Amino acid sequence: MLGDHLVFPIVLSMDLAASRAFYHDTLGLDILREDDERIMFRCGGGSQLTVSLSTTGTADTQTQLAWRVPDLQAELADLRARGVPIQEYDLPDPKTADGIADMGFAWAAWIVDPSRNVLGIIQPKDPSVSRAS
Repeated sequence: MLGDHLVFPIVLSMDLAASRAFYHDTLGLDILREDDERIMFRCGGGSQLTVSLSTTGTADTQTQLAWRVPDLQAELADLRARGVPIQEYDLPDPKTADGIADMGFAWAAWIVDPSRNVLGIIQPKDPSVSRAS
């Protein structure tokens, strides 16, 4: 059944060189494979992220993927140290304080890649959910 297997998200990029620099050099993700059409990055738990070349990119402003982390504050401190801006939202939902939104079930933050893909970082409030990763 599909629910028993890892998923491998794919985000679109209009500039693979800029995406490579962001995901590999800035975020520190290891490259598994790359060619003229895509770059595959290693993420935790045997998962991977593929960035695929696109002529149009994404026009959507909602979250394209999210990393589940055990310590959101530590991840944001690391991202800020790497020069990655953490998004601030002043909407009814989500509304952030110092880059973090209380989503009820979790705390969440967002960053944006060079192709305007919105990437989430989420810390579930129930510790047993974090350990399931």
